[in-house]
This record gives sequence, C-alpha cells and structure tokens, in this order.
Amino acid sequence: MGRTLAVVGGGVIGSMIAWRAARKGWDTTVHEHDIADSASWVAGGMLGCMGEARPGEDTALDLARESARRWPVVLTALADPAISVATDTLLIAADTADAHELATRSDYLLGHGLAMKPLSGKDIRSVSPGLGSSVRRGYLAMGEGAVDNRALLQALRTAATDAGVAVRAHHVTDISELDADQVVVAAGVGTGRLWPPAAVRAEKGEIIRLRRPPTAPPPPDNVIRARWRGRLVYLVPRHDGVVVGATQYEVGIETDPDPRAGGVADLLADAIEVMPGLAEYRVSEVGGGMRPVTPDALPLIGRIDDRTVLAAGHGRNGIMLAPITAELVTDHLDGTVDPRWSATLDPRRFT
Repeated sequence: MGRTLAVVGGGVIGSMIAWRAARKGWDTTVHEHDIADSASWVAGGMLGCMGEARPGEDTALDLARESARRWPVVLTALADPAISVATDTLLIAADTADAHELATRSDYLLGHGLAMKPLSGKDIRSVSPGLGSSVRRGYLAMGEGAVDNRALLQALRTAATDAGVAVRAHHVTDISELDADQVVVAAGVGTGRLWPPAAVRAEKGEIIRLRRPPTAPPPPDNVIRARWRGRLVYLVPRHDGVVVGATQYEVGIETDPDPRAGGVADLLADAIEVMPGLAEYRVSEVGGGMRPVTPDALPLIGRIDDRTVLAAGHGRNGIMLAPITAELVTDHLDGTVDPRWSATLDPRRFT
C-alpha cells in the first residue's frame, strides 16, 4: 500500500500541494470545509514579484522570484487558457508622494537585478488608453502578470483529481484524528486552531468584482497597481470585467469577513478615478476575506513534528508563492529539505 497523505485546506496552496504530492506517488486526500471561505476565493490573482516588493524585505523578494520561475511550468501543466488574464503590470502614481514611493521601490529592485521601465503619464496611457488624466507617472513591470483565481482553483482541483487526489468536505478540528501517514496543514487563518503555536494572524481585505456590459470600455490588458494619494488600489482584468482590491486591516484573529462599507467606497472611488470607464460597469460581487499573515511577512513552511508539515501565513502572496510552497512541502514529506529555506521558513521560529 502506498504512502497516505492528508492535506487540510483546499485553497490554492493546499490544492497545489495535493496535486504535486499525488504526482510524486502519495495517496492524497484533501479535507476542505468550504472553498468559498478561503482567501484564494476572493484573491486578485496577481503574480506580484516586483509589485509586492518592499525595501528591506530581501528574503521575501528572493522567495517570490523563486516561485515566479516555476509559474510557467505550472500553467503549461494545467493547460487551461482561461487561467491567465494578464502578462504585464503597470504601477502608477497620482501625486509626487506616490511617485516617490514607486521610485524608491524601483531603486530597490534595481539593486537586486530587477528593472521596471519608467513611464510618463503620456506613455502609460499609450500602454493602457483607458486610464484617467490624473495618472502622472509610473513603471511597467514586464512579465509580471495575473491569473483568474477561481479558474485556477478549478483547474487545480481537476488536475489533482485526475492525479488520484480525493476531496472530502470535512471541517477538521483535530489533526491527530486524521487517518494518514503524513499530514499537511494549509488552513490559512484557521491554522492556529489546529496548531496553536502558529504565529498566524488574520488580515482582512475587500474585493469588488465588476462586470463589463457590452457598451462599456474594455478592461485593461495589464494589471494596474496604483499608489493613489496614499492608498493602494489594484485593477486585475478578467475575461468579463475587472477585480478591484487592495484594502487591508489587521484584525489579529478570525473574525467577521463581511466587507466594510468605508473600504468598499474607497476602492470604488479610487478605481473609477484611475480608470473612468469603470463607472459604466456593473457590480457583480462585493466580498471580504481573511489573509493569513506572520510577524516577519514570510510564510511558515516546514515540519512541526515527525508526522505534520505546516504551510501557512502567505499573506497577500498566497497564489504567487503556491508553486515554491508545494515544492518545499513535498521535499519535507520526502525528506529532501532545501537548506536555503528550512531555517528561514521554519514554522517554529517564533515559538
């Protein structure tokens, strides 16, 4: 009989781990309570290596770069054209302070061998004609695209099932009761319920899904990440519209995920100012979710005992980091741990 594995959590992280493990010979079962409750369901889907970079967070940047290199292989293997929705990202600013923040990020990235192309307001509107006149300057991050998070979840579920993964609708409350040789906990903000020492806190965020009517201007071809008068807003294209997001409030523990009226109002106002044509779009969904975050903005990936591996705390980068996370977790399962990351991402580093 083959090795058995239970994966707790059916979001992008858990699904990609299960898919990879099954392809490596593990008899795998995913335990998922409700996929619509996961952060993956309300994500924008940006593959943001440069877009999410912050000066001083060198390790996070290195990890994101490692994962970015693996995404083309993942997309080829999934072979679903509905997954990819953009290949480049425009980072834009409204005023001098916003532009300074983007310039600081660009200089930081240059120091790590990553270059974004500087653009004037006129240049930006030639790349994305629908942007408003308030856009002053920005940068083009070529090759930094986005995926449709829900199409990705469906494709991963199909690929995992085809590889032999079983999916069980089950709310796990005690991992010791799971009948498996090995267990992977990829339960997002619920990780602390299953392993209380986990240094995972909840960060609340909202998204708005806008549907394009036939008479409205088309959605942007690229991801638009705006630093807009001190606030952040992103526009991520979908085949039928746009996903708008970027609010974040750290709430500490799991709490009510329903969106806040003020956050939604800010998102809509900023999005329409960035791209005025969105005023003609229809609001098809307003949603909230809980991102799992850690004190050092790095995920918890590694063993917590001889039977259990943790994969949690990815914050805003869960989809981006899914390929490298799946690789590191299956390495832990097989006993071939990459020493570059084992201590840095150790789930016990805060305990």
